[in-house]
Amino acid sequence: MRKYFGTDGIRGHLGDPTISPDFILKLGWAAGRVLARSGGDNRTVLIGKDTRISGYLFESALEAGLVAAGCDIRLLGPMPTPAVAYLTRTFRAQAGIVITASHNPYDDNGIKFFSHAGDKLPDELELAIENEIEQPLVTVPANALGKARRIEDASGRYIEFCKSTIPSALSFKGMKIVLDCAHGATYNVAPYVFDELGATVSAIGVDPNGFNINAQVGSTHINTLITAVRNQNADIGIAFDGDGDRVLMVDGAGAVVDGDALLYVIAKSRQDIGQMRGAVVGTVMSNLGLEQALQRLSIKFERVKVGDRYIMERLKRDDGLLGGEPSGHLICRDRTTTGDGIIAALQVLTALAQWQLPLRDAVAAMEHYPQVLLNVRLPLRCDVLTLPTVVSALHDAEAQLGASGRISLRASGTEPVVRIMVEGREAAQVNQLANELADVVRAAVNAVSIE
Repeated sequence: MRKYFGTDGIRGHLGDPTISPDFILKLGWAAGRVLARSGGDNRTVLIGKDTRISGYLFESALEAGLVAAGCDIRLLGPMPTPAVAYLTRTFRAQAGIVITASHNPYDDNGIKFFSHAGDKLPDELELAIENEIEQPLVTVPANALGKARRIEDASGRYIEFCKSTIPSALSFKGMKIVLDCAHGATYNVAPYVFDELGATVSAIGVDPNGFNINAQVGSTHINTLITAVRNQNADIGIAFDGDGDRVLMVDGAGAVVDGDALLYVIAKSRQDIGQMRGAVVGTVMSNLGLEQALQRLSIKFERVKVGDRYIMERLKRDDGLLGGEPSGHLICRDRTTTGDGIIAALQVLTALAQWQLPLRDAVAAMEHYPQVLLNVRLPLRCDVLTLPTVVSALHDAEAQLGASGRISLRASGTEPVVRIMVEGREAAQVNQLANELADVVRAAVNAVSIE
């Protein structure tokens, strides 16, 4: 069992025990000690961050801890999470660290780690870091201290990499795009990528001030982009989250295109050019319509637990290429090593250009089953999902849906909530069952709290 690391690094509210300067300093030192043991002479660590005000604080704390452990630091400044993964590989660094809370509000923050290969750290290294955190902090001798310097051309390197993931002869000339960068880490990267590829670009969410990341903009607040696309008569809208590892789109009529539909477009495109390999990997939250649409293309679809680390594990195991979540966290393993919003968007636009189709027509073959997602907050750590009343209600709901739908009840890996997903052909029935299950879970939580 991991004490500090969740499914995607460490995350929480500013001032929480694990999101405080003293803990982050100790975390940097512990990570440096573990990485030094596993990396031999290579003790270089890259540090990037999103645009939260607390990024300054934790960048300094991480730097101090890593230097105290004898690691050399390369500071990237505000950079998308997948950019740090890429640059970690190209700089031949031992690891990369991103200070980000992704799509969360500005007063949250967190830490994500990447290995020298640009992958998430394996479980054994995370456990080793947790064990080291419990040890007294001992600084290396003065002659062994690390050094820090800033990489000035990090954005330019990543922009060129993103452009290299599509055919060199391809241009998006004539395509009018609105980009929503969520006042986050893509603000100084994404507009240049799409502009340099020929598109007419209008950008919103590109004025970060430390406090407005994800605030009514970005992939978690898609209505802002919908309005902009309609007002500007754009062909397409593209929304990233705060750290740039997610992407959602809006078609020219203002309809939202989620991660499932984008994954379908990329998979069909790969198949059309003879580059599709292995199963597409989704999660228990992926829409049944995606599974059925891929089946019609004779592309296998597999589900894993929620979390991109589980998607990547399955893709690596089976040597697959594509996977993702409805939230827009999409992995194109034939292009990069982690979920990347900009690169996923480029793959979709490439397909549209090659097919000469608008986004609306490209996703028309995928039917979305009505799906309701509800969260029930847990006031304390308790396993209500195993209680008889909840189990019985789940079985009853599944019996009512039959084979034409799906239900998922799970505890979140990042928040103290139970997530309820109900999916089926009839929207009214789906909504009713989801709310009934939520009521049962709330009653169970209240009963446990009283006891």
